[in-house]
Amino acid sequence: MPVDAPRHVPDLSTPRRVHVIAAGGTGMSALATVLVEAGHRVTGSDAVDSAALRRLADLGVTVFVGHDAAHVGDAEFVVASTAVPADNPEVVEARERGLDVLRRLDLLPALAQRQPFVSVSGTHGKTTTSALLSVALTGAGEAPSFLVGAPVASLGTAAGFRSGRWFVLEADESDASFLAGPRAAALVTNIEPDHLEFWGGWDELLAGFRTFLEQTDGPCIVCADDPEARALGELVGAASYGEADDATHRVERLVLGPDRSTFDLVSGDSATVHVDVPLAGRHNALNVAGALSVVRALGADVDAAAAALADFAGVSRRFELVGSAAGVTVIDDYAHLPAEVAAVLAAGRSGGWDRVVAVFQPHRYSRTERHAAEFGPSFGDADVLVLCELYPAGEAPRPGVDGSLVLESVTAAGRNDVVVWRPTLDDVVAFLTDELRSGDLLVTIGAGDVTTVGPRVLVGLRERSS
Repeated sequence: MPVDAPRHVPDLSTPRRVHVIAAGGTGMSALATVLVEAGHRVTGSDAVDSAALRRLADLGVTVFVGHDAAHVGDAEFVVASTAVPADNPEVVEARERGLDVLRRLDLLPALAQRQPFVSVSGTHGKTTTSALLSVALTGAGEAPSFLVGAPVASLGTAAGFRSGRWFVLEADESDASFLAGPRAAALVTNIEPDHLEFWGGWDELLAGFRTFLEQTDGPCIVCADDPEARALGELVGAASYGEADDATHRVERLVLGPDRSTFDLVSGDSATVHVDVPLAGRHNALNVAGALSVVRALGADVDAAAAALADFAGVSRRFELVGSAAGVTVIDDYAHLPAEVAAVLAAGRSGGWDRVVAVFQPHRYSRTERHAAEFGPSFGDADVLVLCELYPAGEAPRPGVDGSLVLESVTAAGRNDVVVWRPTLDDVVAFLTDELRSGDLLVTIGAGDVTTVGPRVLVGLRERSS
């Protein structure tokens, strides 16, 4: 797995003309947003119209529905999603004209030349933590730019260019783009085996994270409560945060509620900030602690930052309230790895509902094959567990790999008394509409289209009640 810097790093210090292909996608839309707000002239195209394209148009991006060579216009370079094929007419046109066709990995270092990254990485929690950090630094008066993997309700967008000293980046290890820099600070929430097809193995992934920290020109912070992140931090001399007694920034007097968490973050012997945030779960308390640890390490106003987080409005698909009906509360979460699932259900268990009813949709053949055996214990806080067929996310099928592997893991963990198998989402909705009762919490979990289950169940519950 190559970890070298990208070959093409455009100069963005002066206004440029940029064309973005697949601009309606989450990642490309975010990049286009940052570019146009930074003063560049941006055009964008996608195969179909979408709300994301319309938002870009409102920002001043010239958008096109459909792909045509003419859309490249007078662009100086083109940015394309990795999903865009080489025979896309706009890609072909750009290459015939000798223009660079850049990927996200190529563009990130150019953004960091203007404002160095404050990069948040880790297997779990990086979206929420980078969102928290963006809101915290904004509250501290630092006006950071930001690029987060999901919309941040408190900021009204997933990406934005601002006038401050830093650029908060959700730094993704899946394709080594977390190595983009320069980096003014770096945070690692945790490290578990994931994306090993890209890296080539566990040792290579760990080496990538080590490079991420060692090549950061500023404070590095890791979670002291995660064994792998802690070990890496000790190797490179990073500071730490967490409930561990020896953490540089210690979480003390943690109180978890159904929709809020409070704690004191103690840095050293005397520097303490009280934290009260509208987020449930120990994992989210740690995410908040990580974000505020970075604020303190950068020398920003941590008290103002903590005050700003008191009204944090959450991140899309991260323990997100979908609604309620017939006395049932519905939450949706993007969790798709065993530790993430366990953390989400623990947060649900802390809320005082009569029952925690979980729906889990495994994600990708590769992940299901690698992690199926680990999933069984992760559902310990579910009173009822509904499993369905996996969401392939574009992967080709693998012999012997399907959602039933997770069912076997749950049964082997002794939870066969609470688990039911409903292969399709239609089956899931029908079962839940009959099963749920007042006082229940329903949590839909997974990175695929299981997110559609909650709204459909709410409709069914309302119809049942009437």
